[in-house]
Amino acid sequence: MQDTLIGRVGEVSEMMKGLNESATLAMARIAREMTAAGHDVVSLSLGEPDFDTPDFIKEAAIAAIHNNITHYPPVNGFLDVREAIVAKFKRDNNLTYKPTEILVSTGAKQCIANIIFALVNPGDEVILPAPYWVSYAELVRLAGGKVISIPSKVENDFKMTASGLEAVITPKTKLIIYSSPSNPTGSVYTKEELESFASVIEKHEDLYVLSDEIYEHIIFSGKNTSIASIGNMWDRTITVNGVAKAFAMTGWRIGYMGGPKWIVDACIKMQGQITSGANTIAQMATKAAVLADVSKLQYMVDIFRRRRDLMFGLLQEIPQIKVNLPDGAFYFFPDVSAYYGKSDGGKVIRDSNDLSTYLLEKKLVAVVPGDAFGGFENIRLSYAASDEKLREAVKRIKEGLAELK
Repeated sequence: MQDTLIGRVGEVSEMMKGLNESATLAMARIAREMTAAGHDVVSLSLGEPDFDTPDFIKEAAIAAIHNNITHYPPVNGFLDVREAIVAKFKRDNNLTYKPTEILVSTGAKQCIANIIFALVNPGDEVILPAPYWVSYAELVRLAGGKVISIPSKVENDFKMTASGLEAVITPKTKLIIYSSPSNPTGSVYTKEELESFASVIEKHEDLYVLSDEIYEHIIFSGKNTSIASIGNMWDRTITVNGVAKAFAMTGWRIGYMGGPKWIVDACIKMQGQITSGANTIAQMATKAAVLADVSKLQYMVDIFRRRRDLMFGLLQEIPQIKVNLPDGAFYFFPDVSAYYGKSDGGKVIRDSNDLSTYLLEKKLVAVVPGDAFGGFENIRLSYAASDEKLREAVKRIKEGLAELK
């Protein structure tokens, strides 16, 4: 009887059948597999800084190990870590929270999932200014919500307008989710733009905002503004952040959120049934990170700015693509739709998925299709890589596109 069960494949749930694999992680996985098989792949797919975690953060983690901070933590995070996050929010974002209004999670992605499942009922509408991060839409659908997308173009720096926002709000609208600086576009909303959104949102009772600010310190002009600091938006906003991007701590898996206590309490209940408290050693490292002067990160920001300028110049040399100059994060999201309908003599390029596959298979460059971000005319390129790799990647992309007729 046991032998007959070997290799048996059952049927997954309907929920799982409807869940798409993360496009960014999928492309990174394929690129790693091809590299392991001996192919010279240049990957611009994963949103991960290519820097090592700063030493002062590592030292805090090592001290935590020596001090035996290795037992179960509270679900919402250690009190001293939450107090450090409170201080960070006040210093950097002009936001006042109590430790009970903070939740530490296993990455900002878990914070986002907690919030969506805490607020969204089946049939509720969730507004996503497009392009948007890939997981927003999938998590909304998992919660039974309906995605309402607000499209934008490279010509207007991929930004939503207040009038565009007002036009899609209905009595069923429950939540707006956006990131600034943006993944995948690098666009940054100004304080004035956020004020215009706030004036719209404040008119609609029971409408909330999830502000994803994970890239807040990777900004090349001015300073990031948190919408929760504007007018009466504190009560309506959940601010999500983390240490992965700005502190080069992607593998430490720590994110955090600040918001009204009733929402945070609901998220704590959710997290308590899924993962419980976040890693204790990583929490101590996070405390050191968020309390540090942000000037300690400037060397990384300066390098990202230089790479952005390099990449912008290289991309402008490719015929028929449209590209803008992003103000933050480490992505470009060029419009490559001029190449749709063309062919290399074999397969016709119909969309961004086909183009991304073509570039990977024929030119060994890994990019992410824009379709997954709600940007169907685009592909996402991460410039979190060395100058040499960036030059080589764009060279291959240019050659590959030139071969399409």
